[in-house]
Amino acid sequence: MGSTLVFGGGGQLGQCLQHVAQQRNLTDIVFLPEEQANILEPAALRETFTRYQPSYIINCAAYTAVDKAEDEVDLARRVNRDGAENLARLCGEFGATLLHISTDFVFAGTGNQPLTETDEAAPISVYGLTKLEGEEVIPRHTSQYFILRTSWLYSEYAGNFVKTMLRFGREREEMRVIWDQLGTPTYAIDLAGCLLHVIQSGSTAYGLYHYSNEGVTSWYDFAAAIFELGGLSTRVVPIRTAEYPTKATRPAFSVMDKTKVKKTLGLTIPHWRESLKVCLSRLA
Repeated sequence: MGSTLVFGGGGQLGQCLQHVAQQRNLTDIVFLPEEQANILEPAALRETFTRYQPSYIINCAAYTAVDKAEDEVDLARRVNRDGAENLARLCGEFGATLLHISTDFVFAGTGNQPLTETDEAAPISVYGLTKLEGEEVIPRHTSQYFILRTSWLYSEYAGNFVKTMLRFGREREEMRVIWDQLGTPTYAIDLAGCLLHVIQSGSTAYGLYHYSNEGVTSWYDFAAAIFELGGLSTRVVPIRTAEYPTKATRPAFSVMDKTKVKKTLGLTIPHWRESLKVCLSRLA
């Protein structure tokens, strides 16, 4: 088996992949420097594929500034759609398998039942739309792909909701947090483990999957758990989405059904509170 190339290796998920790869003593994973890893430069990408002859590509590179995307539509589309297409085209040519990260933001969030891979995607933000366009363009160039939609990603690396709440919790006596958006937090270390499991298992069960931790919560309850488990006495006040307006609209309900990924890949997924405890202990 050839090497695995990771694009976007400097971001949160990329750093988690490095952590898990080291734990598992995986030495054939290459975290490329930025000058070799710009997914918007097809010629440089081709040189990288030619040099490494990879068996797997993990694409963690994405435009994820959800609110800024409403004003930077072209840039978001170039990264989230065109970048994914560039990688998919080369994977098709070189016979490599693409592992691509997508998002719960492809859904409108108007329902109240866990969302499966066959439920209609109807994004309500530019970010969600461009990520869906990335999903749709991949199968045009390769049949060897795994697309994993995830949600509410956090870890001890980079900036994220957990680290922000811990910082505010030490500075403030009270936090106002939205309670009417429901979803599932995902510990990026767990997602990294899932991605590496796909590679280590040699699975050819290609297609679209949902991956988050188990359980359901609101941002309010998530924040309360962070303070409780983090030993902070910050009071959390629930507010409605309308009280905290943002440029991009968020899905009100984006709980994803993980039945397919668990059955097909033989995974056991931890509950979000258990993974949060692990993350907080590492941050401490």
